This record gives sequence, C-alpha cells and structure tokens, in this order.
Amino acid sequence: MNGTKPPEQRGFIAEWAVTFVLLLFGTTTLAQAFVIPTGSMEGTLLVGDHVIVDRLAYAPAGSVTRHTLPYEDVHRGDIIVFRYPLDLNKNLVKRAMGLPGDRIRLENKTVYLNGHPIAEPYVIHKTNFIYPYRDTFPAGAWPNLRPEAAAMLAANVRNGDLVVPPDAVFAMGDNRDESDDSRFWGLVPRENIVGKPLLVYWSYDAPSEELTDPSVNLPHVFDIAIHFPTKTRWSRTLRFVRSYPVQ
Repeated sequence: MNGTKPPEQRGFIAEWAVTFVLLLFGTTTLAQAFVIPTGSMEGTLLVGDHVIVDRLAYAPAGSVTRHTLPYEDVHRGDIIVFRYPLDLNKNLVKRAMGLPGDRIRLENKTVYLNGHPIAEPYVIHKTNFIYPYRDTFPAGAWPNLRPEAAAMLAANVRNGDLVVPPDAVFAMGDNRDESDDSRFWGLVPRENIVGKPLLVYWSYDAPSEELTDPSVNLPHVFDIAIHFPTKTRWSRTLRFVRSYPVQ
C-alpha cells in the first residue's frame, strides 16, 4: 500500500475543492447562481433547481492562466450554460451533443452521431408517437420553423446529416420531446458558452411561470416564506451535476 487515493475518491475531493473555491471567492467572474426555469432538462435538472455555474470551465485561456487555471474544451455530453443566440440577455442550459465536424441526425427519436446510434440513459421521452422533424431531424418539416434554424439546415445538411460547422455546438435538452433547442433555433456559437452547472445548492418545487415571469415574483417570495420546508427538495441539496460522455 502506497497511500495513493483511488481515482473516484480523488475525483470526489477535487469536485468539492473546486466547489469550495467557487463558493468562497466566486462572483459573476468565477461562479454564478442560476435557476432552472423550464423542464427542457427534466430527468437531469428540474424546474426550480438552483445551481452554481462554473464560469471558469470554458473560458479562453491566456498565455499564463492556461497553466494555472482549469480551463477545458467543451466535450460531447457536457451540460452547458450559454447565451441564447436569439436573445443574448437570456441564458439557457442544454446538453452539448455535437461538436465541430460531427454529423448529427435523429431516427425515430434515436440520435445518430457520426453514423452510429448513441446510448442516452439520461434522456426521457414523454410522447410515444414519432413527430416529423422533431424525432427525425433534420428530415421532415416543422411548422413555422424559425429563420435561424432554416438557415442552419440550408448551410449544413449533408447526405441527411447535420454537419456541425467550426466554432459551434449542437445542443439538445434531455427532456427530448419538450425541449426547444438547436433543432428549432440553430447552433450555439462557441463564444456564447459561459460555463457549466456544477452543483445544485437548493431545489424548490415551483412552476415555470413563477421563475420566468417577473410579475409573479412577489407571490413566489410569499410562497417560499410559507412553504420553504415542504417544497424544498431536500434530496437534491448539494447534488453535483455530472456530464455523461456521448460517443
């Protein structure tokens, strides 16, 4: 025995060390609090999950900081927070499914990456029927498709696959049948990605409209004051948000 900690133990310690540093020193530069407002990532992140977003993870590395700070590339399967391409004042959270050069298509709800189907244990489907385009992307038609998505298809579909262009990411929600994602509004520019969720520090059972509509903020505050013990999802407190390798 040489006293070396096993990899899983080292990983656990490293996660908590990074979390502690972010919580202790983080502001909007290092870390940011973010609430999940919709159910597009349901199964992994719930409406009302309050998460700490690591803003260092994907930041561009400088000549000095590349050697001292834990920058990393976006990997397939990473859960990412990014500025919504159609409204840069709005942040979204999805899963990175395709990187530059990847070929993506869906057949009967199954994602094919570079020609082969992939396993997605994190995905949930709430409908049993096959909906054209949504479940057969990029084939089929979608009513009132946004111009940005139409432009993506026109420029990047090759032999039935969407080929992800340079400096872009194709992102989808884990609640696949109910997610408004890259299928419907286009690609995520790499420069829009601001970080990744690291930790659920609090989870509160609240409807989406209370988290997205400023006009109901006051009732939401009253609801928390009255129901904090019963509507808090205690089992999700201090739960790490983990990516899943997509290959």
